[in-house]
Amino acid sequence: MLFNSIAFAIFLPIVFVLYWFVLKNKKRQQNFLLLGASFYFYACWDWRFLFLLIFSIVLDYFSGIQIEKSKSKKMATFWLTLSIAINLGFLGFFKYYNFFVDSFADLIGGFGFAVHPWTLKIILPIGISFYTFHGLSYIIDVYKKKISAEKNFIEYALFVSYFPLLVAGPIERATHLLPQVKKARIFNYELAANGVRQILWGLFKKMVIADNCAPIVNEIFGNADQEPASRLVIGVVLFAFQIYGDFSGYSDIALGVSRLFGMELLKNFAFPYFSRDIAEFWRRWHISLSSWFRDYLYFPLGGSRGGMWMKIRNTFIIFLVSGFWHGANWTFIIWGGLNALFFLPLLIREKNRNNLEVVAMGKLIPTFRDFVNILFTFTIVCFAWIFFRAENLSAAISYIKNIFDSSILQFPKPLPKKEFFLIVFMLFVEWINRTHDHGLEIHRWKPWLRRVLYIVVLFLVLHYSNFGNHEFIYFQF
Repeated sequence: MLFNSIAFAIFLPIVFVLYWFVLKNKKRQQNFLLLGASFYFYACWDWRFLFLLIFSIVLDYFSGIQIEKSKSKKMATFWLTLSIAINLGFLGFFKYYNFFVDSFADLIGGFGFAVHPWTLKIILPIGISFYTFHGLSYIIDVYKKKISAEKNFIEYALFVSYFPLLVAGPIERATHLLPQVKKARIFNYELAANGVRQILWGLFKKMVIADNCAPIVNEIFGNADQEPASRLVIGVVLFAFQIYGDFSGYSDIALGVSRLFGMELLKNFAFPYFSRDIAEFWRRWHISLSSWFRDYLYFPLGGSRGGMWMKIRNTFIIFLVSGFWHGANWTFIIWGGLNALFFLPLLIREKNRNNLEVVAMGKLIPTFRDFVNILFTFTIVCFAWIFFRAENLSAAISYIKNIFDSSILQFPKPLPKKEFFLIVFMLFVEWINRTHDHGLEIHRWKPWLRRVLYIVVLFLVLHYSNFGNHEFIYFQF
């Protein structure tokens, strides 16, 4: 079931009415309803993989209790290791089995040996990378005694499978979401109204920006050898906004839907294309994943406590693992490695935490220096996106090679005027509201002006949306 589908437009109001009007002030029954709705939501993709989700929930629920009950560090470590091994084993099998088999065959073939690898037609369970990380963070936190093991199975299962975040994040922490699941919720009109506005903005970014950019991006990347360099540049820029509109749009809808049920999810995007350097970009893009790797991989590796060599090593590990998390393809690993290289000069010069505040705070327009830095950061991010979008390494290298051609001086035809107009509109709205959580959280505007903007955005959604139930890009991860 897609957030941008008619089915979800029917599903959500039904759950909302049952939750607030039928089960009002009945926290236990509300949680049971949300858990049932979450399982149904997931089963709509492929009911067979619902059993894998339930197995993962039971495994981590039981492991957390055993870790807490263990009388020795050795026994607690055993249960932690067992849970991590099984979780990563499932993730590795479904997501990376064919990648490792093919890569091994290519390696052996490079030495002159003919190998016929045995690959499998494996269907990737949707959301497995996300709910696996939910469970892993929980058992690690229990092991480190940051939280107590959850004894209520329904509440723990809801934390892992809560439908707004189930298939594409944000990646939640038990320390943040479980307390909200456990306490009684009272309907908050302002919170719900803000949620509706965030849903509308998320639909705009997905259905208007991402879905309108997608056909042009597909055409350009699919015919890169025949396109002039100027069109290739346009293809990369449009893909940058396609993936941003697609993924941040999903996150906005997820956060908005959750607010309808009185719960707050972790913020996942903070206007990343207004970043002045690559470090700021990664503090603003897919925040829940970046912070997850920081807390559960970077810090355990030593973080920044060691010398410069350790900082560089740990930074490259984080970016490479992040790239590999996105998919079983060398293009994602190269993408992660490129971002590490972009990050390296800031790390060496100890300037990776220079831009912590919102750009041009309290000003209408940025300084010339900030504008140049934003443009430069966006350019290198777009360069890395080529590897993220390309089908394979050879296609990515060919695409880059073709960009550096004299045809880059040609005027691109046809020029996607509608798409650029919509992107400029989105950037304008987000720029003036960059200090808040989403584009339509406009407290400072006069009421009548806010209503005008809501109507304009709603009109654009209805007029420009491609109502084809297009899936979100991050479903494949």
